[in-house]
Amino acid sequence: QVQLVESGGGLVQAGGSLRLSCAASGLTFSTYVMGWYRQAPGKEREFVARISWSGGNKYYTDSVKGRFTISRDNAKNTVYLQMNSLKSEDTAIYYCNVGGTGYWGQGTQVTVSS
Repeated sequence: QVQLVESGGGLVQAGGSLRLSCAASGLTFSTYVMGWYRQAPGKEREFVARISWSGGNKYYTDSVKGRFTISRDNAKNTVYLQMNSLKSEDTAIYYCNVGGTGYWGQGTQVTVSS
């Protein structure tokens, strides 16, 4: 059974940083693309970033480029999202996803106060 558990969310002031983690189990983690998505209140879930199985290729939505960094540790079955220079518009529930599948975590709330 695939399980994804996100952590690291919280309340932070604009300009601050947070590091999200997503621990995966029940799958051969190192063979999957992993992604981060977010859903703000009243909005649809949107793509944030994804990383290839090796970590060699990374993609970001334009609004987070230069501020967010996705990474992974295949030995720990964990994917990370380092978020710097946070803005109020980054406020959302952040979810990790196993690329190309319907597996999602429960989400972690990120709230950025201005």
